Amino acid sequence: MFDYDVIIIGGGVSGCACARELSRYKIKVCVLEKEEDVCSGTSKANSGIVHGGYDAKPGSLISKLNVRGNEMMEQLSKDLDFPFKRNGSLVLCLNERDMPNLKVLYDRGIANGVKDLQILNKEEVLFMEPNISHNVYGALYSPSVGIVCPFQLNIALAENAYVNGVSFKFHTEVFQIKKRDEGFELQTNTGGYTAKYVVNAAGVYADKFHNMVSENKIHITARKGEYCLLDKSAGNHVSKTIFALPGKYGKGVLVSPTVHGNLILGPTAIDIDEKEGTNTTKEGLDQVLSKANMIVKNLPINQVITSFAGLRAHEDGHEFIIGEPEDAKGFIDCAGIESPGLTSCPAIGEMVVSIIKENMGLEKKRDFIAKRKGILSPNTLSKEERIALIKENPAYGDIICRCEMVTEGEVIDAIRRPLGAKSLDGIKRRTRVGYGRCQAGFCSPRTMEILARERNISIFDITKSGKDSKLVVGTNKDTL
Repeated sequence: MFDYDVIIIGGGVSGCACARELSRYKIKVCVLEKEEDVCSGTSKANSGIVHGGYDAKPGSLISKLNVRGNEMMEQLSKDLDFPFKRNGSLVLCLNERDMPNLKVLYDRGIANGVKDLQILNKEEVLFMEPNISHNVYGALYSPSVGIVCPFQLNIALAENAYVNGVSFKFHTEVFQIKKRDEGFELQTNTGGYTAKYVVNAAGVYADKFHNMVSENKIHITARKGEYCLLDKSAGNHVSKTIFALPGKYGKGVLVSPTVHGNLILGPTAIDIDEKEGTNTTKEGLDQVLSKANMIVKNLPINQVITSFAGLRAHEDGHEFIIGEPEDAKGFIDCAGIESPGLTSCPAIGEMVVSIIKENMGLEKKRDFIAKRKGILSPNTLSKEERIALIKENPAYGDIICRCEMVTEGEVIDAIRRPLGAKSLDGIKRRTRVGYGRCQAGFCSPRTMEILARERNISIFDITKSGKDSKLVVGTNKDTL
């Protein structure tokens, strides 16, 4: 007997997409996540772009899953109630001699099945986006490109998987995986687990787990990307996602609106040895601003409200690795899931389930819950509806975060809902408390009070993001 039919290592978008797809069937599934919440690794720090699929090599797994994931995203956003918008993208060519490279990108897109691609001239580009650099010579326009909230996508997948029976175990770090005659045994900091199948969705650590069970080794490099986020006052500077022609290390620095109305710039692409190295650097941020200014003019840099860095799981062959190693049947890799991994995640879930379904023969549940409702935002209601809501529940009339206009009712919902928030970052990613201009300077104390009350814990036990990230270490009288 096994503890679970399937254990998934990692609670990012790939792991949670697999969990959600598996939750359609009558099997026992568990997600093991070393952090205190889902969306705590690679998935939490990216540009939130739903890529079109014109960049990847035709015939590659990346290209196929990118295009399929893009096609799935709109319906998924409706089913799971997270923000998504098709705003389109422009890949800029800044001189005539590079136009053949733009045509190569167009031809790739056509070969990959990307719809409605167009090559525009300078006048057409500037008519579409007046703040594009006047050095532009032409651009590839892809209307199918979109923007999404990566946190809410990840959380929505996890919540829906959870309500359909998937177990989630947090603060559970896998140290060792051993093949048995049948299935696998996993050793963690919280004890041992057994499963017939293991899905390896561990991001930058996926090579570590793959190499424990297979002699066919893989290698993943942590590729750091640094970003700047601008205030909502800058959110309309461009309406589309603006790229330069891609280079050796990927798509380069972009300028894009976000689904929440901000403007995002980045990322850089620096390979590092430290798989937890998410610090920003002056050199990196200077590079972001410099390259962004090359493609978009008059960027209001004085409106930068925060910067951050994320890590992409770059596999040496720059290809998604999804499937079973020849010498480790039942162990299913989701490795090397870098950009466009966010876009591809629904298709990755489909592919992983198809492998398990073929091997195991799965029976669908009749009571699968396909839809999920997100946190209610009073800002989306009419004046009359909002008054009625506050009358019914006064917590929705108490503003906790002035920058983002988030109410106590939303914070409470974030804590009480399935897989509810347990930390300030958990609340932040679910409600946007602290994401505004003041960057949590004013709302944190009130949010902490609500979190302590709702979870019935001491204010001294509240953390920013779990583990050793406690925020309060004493009172002012302790220092006297």
